Amino acid sequence: MGIELDTDIFASRSPAGHFLALRIGFAFPLFEQNALPKDWIARYSSRGLVLADPVMNWLYQNTGATRWSEITLEDPRNVMGQARRFGLNYGVAICCCDKGLSGQRSFGSFARSDREFLDVEVTEIAEELRRQHEAMVPPSNLTRAELEALGMVKNGLLMKEIADVLGVTEGAVKQRLKNAKSKLKAKTSTHAATMATSFGLI
Repeated sequence: MGIELDTDIFASRSPAGHFLALRIGFAFPLFEQNALPKDWIARYSSRGLVLADPVMNWLYQNTGATRWSEITLEDPRNVMGQARRFGLNYGVAICCCDKGLSGQRSFGSFARSDREFLDVEVTEIAEELRRQHEAMVPPSNLTRAELEALGMVKNGLLMKEIADVLGVTEGAVKQRLKNAKSKLKAKTSTHAATMATSFGLI
């Protein structure tokens, strides 16, 4: 994954584990992290619990934050009861989204085994989720020429080969890639190409 995020705050505030999905598109999030207990992940996946999970259903239907204990959706497969066997006793579900009907959403489910989340902790996690959601907005100022050069980097072409294909100088290619790296806040041209791919730009 070309996009680098600092998820330490989520780990420190949810010692029993967390699940994070940022910028969910038509089918998949731009970034996903499942730091819940491995045995729980295996059970959850093998039994296909996602569709019956009241926390996930709440996250897809709402924005804002709620403690798991406040979710009143039906739990026909006792997902919450099963989760408690893995130390997921208390939790908070948080979702934010862009304005407008077509806006993308980001959400997370954060767990503790010892106590309910404090209001201040919920606020802190929600603010960090919103910050990371907004930080992952794809840049809209990359030019067609810059994206074209990044696409060739993605395909493994060298600077001279890119210049030959485009009919421009190597200096022109370097400048396009330099501009693209700056706009994407990438470290290298390869990193920029990976990020652009992650954002669906190339």
